[in-house]
Amino acid sequence: MSRVGLTADRLARAGAELADEIGFDNVTPSELARRFGVKVASLYSHVRSAHDLRVRVALLALDELADLVAAGLAGRSGRDALEALGDVYRDYARSHPGRYAATRLPLDHETAARSAGPRHAAMTRAVLRAYHLSEPDETHAVRLLGSTFHGFIALELAGGFSHSSPGARESWARILDVLDFSLTHWPPTPGNTP
Repeated sequence: MSRVGLTADRLARAGAELADEIGFDNVTPSELARRFGVKVASLYSHVRSAHDLRVRVALLALDELADLVAAGLAGRSGRDALEALGDVYRDYARSHPGRYAATRLPLDHETAARSAGPRHAAMTRAVLRAYHLSEPDETHAVRLLGSTFHGFIALELAGGFSHSSPGARESWARILDVLDFSLTHWPPTPGNTP
């Protein structure tokens, strides 16, 4: 086993590469063992189960994506930051579809708390500061952005826009315009109007 240098980190990285090649749902210890030329039992010295492997891939992908988002948002605010946020998610999904799918894996509360998930939420809230939303509207807006970005990305990756006009790029630009408009003109919370 030491001849191939297996570690939990190396397995997670190999799992992420495999996810991009064959899809996150197809990442299994047996497929990884084949790639490394070892028996499946050899992997269990480093990962507890197939689920543990998938969680490690998800955590790696969330970290990578958070670093890209932070770099993309640097020095930006308002509409420019909103566009950068969406573009980073979309670009990552198109470049790393398996890893992106891994970021959607439901994590238990403890694992989610120590993941880059809170970093993603904080960066999204930082983008929203320019729109001066109060709580709980900021939380609603975080959910709106996540739903819109992830929904568009899922449809695009599935080929949903490939045979229609206008193209996905034009729709994406219009969606960002609509999100910016919606955030700028956020309606008052019912019951809080004078």
